[in-house]
Amino acid sequence: MRFDRILSTYLNAISPPDSTLLFDRIADSLATTGYCIYPQALPGALTDRMYRYMQELEREEFRRAGIGRDQEQQLNRQVRGDQIRWLSAGQPDEAAYLEWMERLRIGINRRLMMGLFDYECHFSRYPQGAFYRRHMDAFKGRTNRVLSTVCYLNPDWKTSSGGELLIYADEQGQEPIERVEPCYGTLVVFLSDRFPHEVLPAQRERLSLTGWYRVNNSLGGIVDPPR
Repeated sequence: MRFDRILSTYLNAISPPDSTLLFDRIADSLATTGYCIYPQALPGALTDRMYRYMQELEREEFRRAGIGRDQEQQLNRQVRGDQIRWLSAGQPDEAAYLEWMERLRIGINRRLMMGLFDYECHFSRYPQGAFYRRHMDAFKGRTNRVLSTVCYLNPDWKTSSGGELLIYADEQGQEPIERVEPCYGTLVVFLSDRFPHEVLPAQRERLSLTGWYRVNNSLGGIVDPPR
């Protein structure tokens, strides 16, 4: 673990940052490295609320995640084995998380002028042994996803449980620059078209909230993404 990660963990432990300080730190990290990893980033009550809510969801509400989008989406167990359920602002518990992420969107735009337009997010449930092979969330010039986020909902996660998120510096990188344990409340934010990443198999069920901030690719009066 790098020194700045150790310092960030220590500072958050003794005094969780208010949103202004946290958004400053996230923006600074994105500007310098393109990614950030913060333990206990969200208010504890919100993290607990989302964990309880996810535990109450029926497993039938989740579907196997595919590769690609829209008509090109395919299912491939050799690439990914997670199950997902998209969030909607029409449900109060889900809306609470989306409202916090909206505050983060505004905060990043004010600091970095990234032009983030909206946010989409789903619950991710990785059954024991499930994984997601190395991939990119976006490719330069081919998508409107520009910033990826992951918030982990796994209490008492142990190193021996596996399930780490590996982040690589670029497509040629052989060794990860970060190995992120999916510990409860940890928030990861990174540029979608810059960092290849993968999820290693876990020895227990692994839960998270995974989302993307997007820019507006409107053309000819058609808003993309739709609102």
